[in-house]
Amino acid sequence: MSLELLQEKVGTKPDGSFGKNTLLLTSKYYKITEKQAVHFFAQVAHETGGFKLFVENLNYSASGLRKTFGKYFTTNTLANLYARQPEKIANRVYANRMGNGDEASGDGWKFRGRGALQLTGKANYKAFSDFIKDPEIMTNPDLVATKYAFESAIFFFSKNKLWNLCTEINEKSILDLTKRINGGTNGLAHRSELTYKYYNLIK
Repeated sequence: MSLELLQEKVGTKPDGSFGKNTLLLTSKYYKITEKQAVHFFAQVAHETGGFKLFVENLNYSASGLRKTFGKYFTTNTLANLYARQPEKIANRVYANRMGNGDEASGDGWKFRGRGALQLTGKANYKAFSDFIKDPEIMTNPDLVATKYAFESAIFFFSKNKLWNLCTEINEKSILDLTKRINGGTNGLAHRSELTYKYYNLIK
């Protein structure tokens, strides 16, 4: 639904299909270059599974918890106590960091990953709230998954100075961006495929 909200916002037909009009109008709306928009949406499309996933999935099995969050689930017994309980999992793995309170505070779940590039943690939500000048985000963080799904990703690019990596469309720029966003090269081939696909829309 967030893609349709974006299309409505920028003034194109809200049909949920990402095409040339969405790309060009969004570029103008957010005051970024067309090449920056190409890179931005290629990365975002990959991260959201084709503009479909805007809230972090924390529904892990016990083995999934051990594999992904082994630091917080050091035994099978502990992992089994949390398995398939997303709220409990979030409150444990995000406790006492990123501006969150302890596990009992509920901050981990309240400020779990949302938006096109997974804004996570109370401190980051507050920084984004200040950036977008909407304090309601702190009491209604689901806004980051709906109204501000793409704005939160724009914020991530701005905060981390990623726009200057988007001046050219080539393999180096795609690799550099992917490393900064992903922390590695996960999904690099797909990100590259999407980048060139979107670039062909405006050539």
